[in-house]
Amino acid sequence: MKDDADQNRPTLTRRRFFQGLTLLPVAAALPGCAPGTPTGNGTGSGTPATPAAKDYTPEFFNAAEWAFITAACDRLIPSDETGPGAVESGVPEFLDRHMQTPYAAGAIWYMQGPFLEAPSEFGYQGKLALRDILRVGIDAFDAHCRSQFDGKSFAQLSHGQQETLLKAAEGGKLELEAISSKLFFSNLLGEVKNGYFADPKYGANKDMAAWKMIGYPGMRADYIDWIGVRDKAYPLPPVDLSGRRG
Repeated sequence: MKDDADQNRPTLTRRRFFQGLTLLPVAAALPGCAPGTPTGNGTGSGTPATPAAKDYTPEFFNAAEWAFITAACDRLIPSDETGPGAVESGVPEFLDRHMQTPYAAGAIWYMQGPFLEAPSEFGYQGKLALRDILRVGIDAFDAHCRSQFDGKSFAQLSHGQQETLLKAAEGGKLELEAISSKLFFSNLLGEVKNGYFADPKYGANKDMAAWKMIGYPGMRADYIDWIGVRDKAYPLPPVDLSGRRG
């Protein structure tokens, strides 16, 4: 939970969030999203309600994993007055779909040993494919939460507790069984960002909202005259891979 000094800090903007591209506790500064404050259809128990990923039934993630993914997405990129958050944009759906691809299964990775701890410039050297990193990490994360919070899973914690845990994982300071919390967090955050800005055909970036927010033209054939323009917004709406205009 945040102390009084934290509550008095200036509100962090969506622009600053994406400039940093890292976990920032922006949600705690937003109206109705302070730790322990129910939102949406909250029950008033002190546990905030996470927006549901609507109109999609997961095929890869089980119910517990889906609850974690939805809650984590909601904290990593929350909604605000600038634009929709990861859940509203469909990022959980993107993640579930992506985990069913050959890439996530490691089919195009070199997955033979030796498996070593190596400097980051050598790339990932572990034995787990992307989907296994997320699945093992979610299970370990929830197990840690249950041991520390009276049997509660990550999705059942307050926003403040969730953010504290994610921040600890980002720095590799959260001790998890079977996996490095930093490895898990970096892959989870990378996938959330990928989904948030992906073409809508992959399940997220609903209505091209993320592209509209940053002024990205999408798949328009020619916008070279605007690449160097910094003092004006691109005047045309984005176009996705299917040819739809935002």
